[in-house]
Amino acid sequence: MDGDAWVDTEPSAEATLGDSRARVLQLIRTAGSGPLGIREIAERAGLHPSTTRFHLDGLVESGLVERVTEDRGRPGRPRSMYRAAGDDGRRSYRLLAGMLASLVAGMLPDPREAAIETGRAWGRYLTDAPAPFQRLRLADALERLNRLMAGMGFSPEFEHDAEHPDPEEIRLRVHNCAFGDIADQHADVACSLHLGLIQGALAQMDVPLIADRLDPMIAPHLCLAYLRREGKPSTEGDGGPVEPIGRPTAD
Repeated sequence: MDGDAWVDTEPSAEATLGDSRARVLQLIRTAGSGPLGIREIAERAGLHPSTTRFHLDGLVESGLVERVTEDRGRPGRPRSMYRAAGDDGRRSYRLLAGMLASLVAGMLPDPREAAIETGRAWGRYLTDAPAPFQRLRLADALERLNRLMAGMGFSPEFEHDAEHPDPEEIRLRVHNCAFGDIADQHADVACSLHLGLIQGALAQMDVPLIADRLDPMIAPHLCLAYLRREGKPSTEGDGGPVEPIGRPTAD
């Protein structure tokens, strides 16, 4: 299943923004009084006007922000003003997502488990199963998982360090959470959906690897998921040596 059909195209461009540029974009999107000038944006963002102008030029070039001329009824050169570019649909989808997340969190008896099960179902649906009798190498499965998550707007990064207390554990660092707007208010739902997606994808690939937990927001824009071999306990010192887990290859 091609996951691109279920993912908005605009957020993938936003996933590449740095913190300062993302902050400028958010300020413009949430401005309730119309377009903003460079100096006003700089003051609100805590940036130098020249730095703000640099970020605004990049946002205009990427199509996320529009540059308009100030409508003024007095003499003098009109200023360049900035407003969000055609973001009504994006705001509506975020609103819809927030409403549904609040419904799950407020109305279901176990929101976390419901979100995990939903994520698992969609993770299986969005992931191509291997051919009959084909057994994927773990490195190939991780590479497929990497592509799936990147296509959704996440920025995944795998870590596997033999010096780690549990060398069989793979840590999946997830930057630029595609569910970030909802996770800020409903982490129990959004982060559980994310964990379920990973679990469902691994199950669909039929590899002996599971995601047993996800730590949300360990740093700004960063979550950490833990993958391990199926059947291996998440404690140190149990069991004998096993075949090392391979790394995903570069694209």
